[in-house]
Amino acid sequence: MLKIERSLNGRVLFSLAGRIESEHVPELQRLLSLEKGHRRIAFDLTDVTLIDREVMKFLARCEADSIGLENCPLYLRQWIDRENKRG
Repeated sequence: MLKIERSLNGRVLFSLAGRIESEHVPELQRLLSLEKGHRRIAFDLTDVTLIDREVMKFLARCEADSIGLENCPLYLRQWIDRENKRG
């Protein structure tokens, strides 16, 4: 189960909690598309417990598009970095 909370304080912050699976990616993309007018957007990943490969790829693309990944768990940071090195 994924829980998403949105907050606004000079930027848009989506706090994500729980498991994020590939089926959640379209909803996350939809939420991002609604925020096109904001220059600063970030995901807070403090309470993320598990992700799958498609979600990792999505988050890597977000980061490449200047969407912040705050409180990114070490395992996820390493996974994204390895994927980026592969090209």
